[in-house]
Amino acid sequence: MPLSDQPTWIDYAEFGERFVEAAVTESRIEAAVSGMAGRGMTIGPFSVGPAGLARFVAKGSVGKPRIVRHGPHVHFEVMVPVKLRVDITLGGQRLRLEAVVEIDLDLHARTARPLLIVIDIPPVTGRDVSFVMRAQAIGTAFELLLDPISRMVQREVANRLNVMLDDPESRRGRVFDVEAIIDGRESKYRGQAEFDWIGYDEFGRQFFQHVVTAQRVREVVESLAGKPIEVGPLRTGPRKAAEVSVRGSVRMPRLVAHGEAATTAISDGGATAAATVDPGAAGEDAGVPSAASVGARVDADGDTGRGGLDDGSPSDKDGLVAFDLMIPVTLDITVDVLKANRYRAEVEVPLELVARAADPLLIVIDTEAPAARDIALEVVAEGWRARTLGRLAKIDAQVAAQVAAVVRGEVADVARRTIDVAARLNSIGV
Repeated sequence: MPLSDQPTWIDYAEFGERFVEAAVTESRIEAAVSGMAGRGMTIGPFSVGPAGLARFVAKGSVGKPRIVRHGPHVHFEVMVPVKLRVDITLGGQRLRLEAVVEIDLDLHARTARPLLIVIDIPPVTGRDVSFVMRAQAIGTAFELLLDPISRMVQREVANRLNVMLDDPESRRGRVFDVEAIIDGRESKYRGQAEFDWIGYDEFGRQFFQHVVTAQRVREVVESLAGKPIEVGPLRTGPRKAAEVSVRGSVRMPRLVAHGEAATTAISDGGATAAATVDPGAAGEDAGVPSAASVGARVDADGDTGRGGLDDGSPSDKDGLVAFDLMIPVTLDITVDVLKANRYRAEVEVPLELVARAADPLLIVIDTEAPAARDIALEVVAEGWRARTLGRLAKIDAQVAAQVAAVVRGEVADVARRTIDVAARLNSIGV
């Protein structure tokens, strides 16, 4: 792979910050607070002035919020406009004024357990509300009422906006359960008011624990299933008397938590025995099963032909989410010495998978290509004549090398093991 294609690794903490910055955009903030727009607001009637001789009532509606991103830690300044018509009655006289109210909100994208992004809005106070009334040529008596009316309107607007923000539906719109969104299910956390806050760095670590699961990793590696394996035909043994052909395929990969022992099953039944075979021996002293042995490695579920996925959680390898992947391969080997002798080989290719974060916002399932020496090849002879042929030592290294080459080719392309999280965010609408 060219060096330019190599991922630039970042740690989970940096990934967490970048994820929140990418997920919480101005448009999503606007959607989170858009429920306020168009809602009616009535203040009063209240008595004001000396002895409460004057009365006023204000009516209007909330306008469309305007959002400005501010600061490095996903802060937003939101200005909520409110247009009010203020009617003041004093001594039988009535005055109607137009008022412009602006509420300044400070929104902060915070993170909480288990994997939540919450648009946190501090309670609104009268100091966050500006109030301007448009009045021309009013009498002194009315002018003296404007200041107490202004203070009362600021307080009441703040109270009403807090009620709107505390509305259950409004709260739901400000809570994003990332795991539930990815799973396409309803979240049980969106309606709650209290949260277990965590930093963006811990959110990054929790993201990999909750999102990079065995099932999702399987979606990346299961494409290996069904890949063909072919070796030969090749000539081997004394005087190249034996022709060997190998045909097989990769079965469903098996994933387990890192460090957990994984075994595969080989059936041991009837006339089938595990054997080591030398194809060249047949021409010289055939008939002596010198290296034949009966045995098998049995899977925990006793099933020879089934590959699958354990339900184990990912392990934490030096702080990184990691899995052990076993790639089972079934091979049919034909050794033709005067007549065809057939063998079944069960192979397991071990790989360690590590979920890493990469620049700019990528998840890469990192692994090292297998070497032939890491591949265990166990051969089972079919029939008595095949079992007499002795040891396959002269070709097992070649078979293992071919299997390793196929797997190396499959895992070499980093793009096939990479998830562009930013692109997924845009597609699923976090």
